[in-house]
Amino acid sequence: MDDITIHWTFLPHTDPDASLAFYRDVLGFEVRGDVGGGPMRWITVGPVGQPGTSIVLEPPAADPTLSEDERRTIAELMAKGNYARIVLAAPDIDAVFEKVRTAGAEVVQEPTQQAYGIRDCAFRDPAGNLVRFNEVR
Repeated sequence: MDDITIHWTFLPHTDPDASLAFYRDVLGFEVRGDVGGGPMRWITVGPVGQPGTSIVLEPPAADPTLSEDERRTIAELMAKGNYARIVLAAPDIDAVFEKVRTAGAEVVQEPTQQAYGIRDCAFRDPAGNLVRFNEVR
């Protein structure tokens, strides 16, 4: 079982164009797929040079089996920034922090040395998802 990798992960979006601009233009991810239209749009992005790892930006609550109450709960959690998160890694989070902050992303945490040994920072993407960066040298 040594050959298991992460292939796709999913994050919801509330504005596909704003999410695309964040992941493509701010983080520098490449677009690998863009299907659907309007609010029912799935956009696949991923880091350049890592074709086996992708993030699918998807409409929240697109599952037709969800009730209206469940859809409302998801919308409420997203509005609070408590629904989805991803942790990314970079060798220089100070540079990442400045680039993402300058682009206007909501800062959650400035670069911080954590007591458990990781230096990290965090933002919210346009949909409110927590995007945390760990420094990995």
